[in-house]
Amino acid sequence: MNKGVSYSALLILLMSFMLLSACTKDTNQNGEGNKPPEDVQPAQAATDNPYSAPFSNGKFDPPITLSTVRIVGGDVKFKNGETMENNVHTKWAKEKLGIDIKTDWTVANGDALKTKLRLALAANQTMPDVLAFRDDELANELIQSGKFMEVGPLFEKYASASWKEAMSGDPSVWNTYIRDGKKYGIPILDYAYNTDEVLWIRQDWLDKLGMKAPATIDELEKTIEAFSTQDPDGNGKKDTYGLTFGFKNQLNTWMSGVGSIFGAYGALPNQWMEKDGQLVYGSTLPEAKMGLEKLRSWMEKGFVPKDAGLVDEVKASDLFIAGQAGIVLGPHWMPGWPLNALTDNVKTAKYRAYPIPAGPDGKAMRKGTLTNNGVVLINKDMKNPDAFIVYQNYLFDHFANPEVGGEFEFGMAEGYDWANVDGKPTTDTNKIPGGAVVVSKYTLTFDGARIPTLELETLAKLASGAQPVTPFEKIDAAKDPLWIQAGGIVMQQKDISKPEKFVGAPTKTMKIKKAFLDKMEKEMYAKIIYGELPLTEFDAFVEKWNAQGGEQITKEVNEWYQSLK
Repeated sequence: MNKGVSYSALLILLMSFMLLSACTKDTNQNGEGNKPPEDVQPAQAATDNPYSAPFSNGKFDPPITLSTVRIVGGDVKFKNGETMENNVHTKWAKEKLGIDIKTDWTVANGDALKTKLRLALAANQTMPDVLAFRDDELANELIQSGKFMEVGPLFEKYASASWKEAMSGDPSVWNTYIRDGKKYGIPILDYAYNTDEVLWIRQDWLDKLGMKAPATIDELEKTIEAFSTQDPDGNGKKDTYGLTFGFKNQLNTWMSGVGSIFGAYGALPNQWMEKDGQLVYGSTLPEAKMGLEKLRSWMEKGFVPKDAGLVDEVKASDLFIAGQAGIVLGPHWMPGWPLNALTDNVKTAKYRAYPIPAGPDGKAMRKGTLTNNGVVLINKDMKNPDAFIVYQNYLFDHFANPEVGGEFEFGMAEGYDWANVDGKPTTDTNKIPGGAVVVSKYTLTFDGARIPTLELETLAKLASGAQPVTPFEKIDAAKDPLWIQAGGIVMQQKDISKPEKFVGAPTKTMKIKKAFLDKMEKEMYAKIIYGELPLTEFDAFVEKWNAQGGEQITKEVNEWYQSLK
């Protein structure tokens, strides 16, 4: 072949290529060339889908499976023969989102969950896709196991604007689940101030004895004494207590505790507090000694039940419910449970909420609510980890603060937590055919989705006399008036709320010494309250606590605290 032939052939080939390109360009401009061959379309469509499985019309199609395990306690009720494995919510999730929630197993309480998961870890068993629970100690163990994925990038990529906004209100909610700067657990958000205490007092006893509600710790003591000695129930017997509480678990707890009694003197036991820019352990502060002295006095005089150290938070409230105690400390929502049972036992009983009393210096303090109320861990081997984000996004976008005309405007499921009666929506348990059940308890995060600032601000607005406007406000307005009134009181005293300040992973010394120190504290506090040890033993306890690891823990806690700044 000579050079002339080669150049000619090359020229013909080049012209052919240019002609083909021009034709293709013209075809694309006419809208015909953009369509790929039939066998390429699925792959092209897949590039437009950011999720891990086919997703269209707001759902995974076909449905994908999400496995989990659950606690089914006494507060979780079902109807229509449903179970945690098969109920109105699991059916909704599959139909609406294409997520088939499979519950591998259930247990009755948190202790049983912890035991079963620890055994599963020891046996190197496969973990569920999603684990949701409320136990930071367990969370630390599971994160350390290496079986769960880093979730920070997942959340940033897929979480909706409304969920991110709710989470941004308190960035510290992530701190417990951060390891080496990486997030390994998604915090379950709760309402701010949700477990902050108020004083629940038998109003009919106050009225009978001609007393006003106590505003100070000294007035509280006089009220407790009168309720214990002046026969407020009128049965001619000395069978009432001024105050009921239980500290089988701890003194400063979410219900039926006495943290606010200590708070009147400037200390909150069982939690880390900030003082002069440093974190200190409330149980070891000199002010805690004054709280112990007060409880010791009340126990000695018979103003509080002798078995207080043997009963937990729920059991302690039974005396109030039975009509044998006149005061209990607890959250604003107690009229919904368990105080609603009081009038079943004492038909004429009346009670209401009052502010936390002030101490000798005019100040008050109570255990504050962390807006993190649990965690979601995602199995690192989960095939579709974005499925949980899709699920929770929908609840934050549509359930957390429902829109007018939306599917959750009146509740989560018609016929379950609300009903249409005579053409009007109602959440009245007595009007819902077959009774009401709380469907949000079936959700993966126990309460559906909560925007921390929304609930108590709404209750305070309603307590001030404002009319409800939004669906959320109308749902709250249907609650017991005592519940609403108590919510308003909580917000009146929001400045006295002091949440736990240390929310990081257990420190090096905590892992070794905390269980021993907690046991020592619990025993010493109980013996002082019961009069088995003199009050002066408190100082010896503090010295021993520091020497046995408390001083080093305090140092480590403050290193963590400074690292946040």
